[in-house]
Amino acid sequence: MAMRIGKQDQPYSAISTSTPAAITVRGKDLCGEVIGQTDFTSYFWLLVTGVEPNADQLFFANAVLTALAEHGLVPSVVAARMTYAAAPEAFQGAVAAGLLGCGSVVLGSAEVAGAFLADIVANDRTPEDAVRALRAAGKAVPGFGHPLHNEGDPRANLLLRLAAERGTEGPHIAALRAVKAALPATIGRDLPINVNGAIPAVMLDVGFPLRALKGIALLARTASLIGHLQEESERPIGFILSGHAAAAIAYDGPGADGASSDPETH
Repeated sequence: MAMRIGKQDQPYSAISTSTPAAITVRGKDLCGEVIGQTDFTSYFWLLVTGVEPNADQLFFANAVLTALAEHGLVPSVVAARMTYAAAPEAFQGAVAAGLLGCGSVVLGSAEVAGAFLADIVANDRTPEDAVRALRAAGKAVPGFGHPLHNEGDPRANLLLRLAAERGTEGPHIAALRAVKAALPATIGRDLPINVNGAIPAVMLDVGFPLRALKGIALLARTASLIGHLQEESERPIGFILSGHAAAAIAYDGPGADGASSDPETH
């Protein structure tokens, strides 16, 4: 007998079904109502939420996907290009390598920031209390600060300005701004809002589901990775990246010239 793991009392899916004559996705006939009639971003929203996006939802889904797709030779891109250099027969493996590092520090932090903002909104917490709780736990404030854009992330500034212009500002953007205002008194310094703070605030306020926020980063970066891998196939730099990594990192383990084997002396 098979081992029972987890709940097994809801054997249903509302995403898609098919017959010999038709394919149905979220209640729509794929060939009769979707292909050639629906743009991909609208289809993405439909797949995730089950309903078609309104004008503001479509606008901001497009905006955030384009804002997050590309930012140069960041870790996800480096991982993908080096993987492709080593295994050019595994395009899918190189894309996967780029996505596997989507986490709380790089690329996936919109999910963490979204949960933080949603908690403030849902539980009517003061931003000061929320920030102090993070600091007490030794955690950074998600959605703030950037190693390059110290004077403010231009992508975040634009997204927030667009939300104001379109009248879609809601409680999550308000919470984001309140947290920023509370930073000097709670952590001792101001920090700019970064794109992974603006994205969840904007998207939650237009109705995108909290639990799917990381999917925005994954979808956006997938498009970029495919572009980088196409370039890698024609203008390879994967082994250059690997070579520079090897040259940049010095060995200081046992047997290294002038290095002690005692880690406490370093």
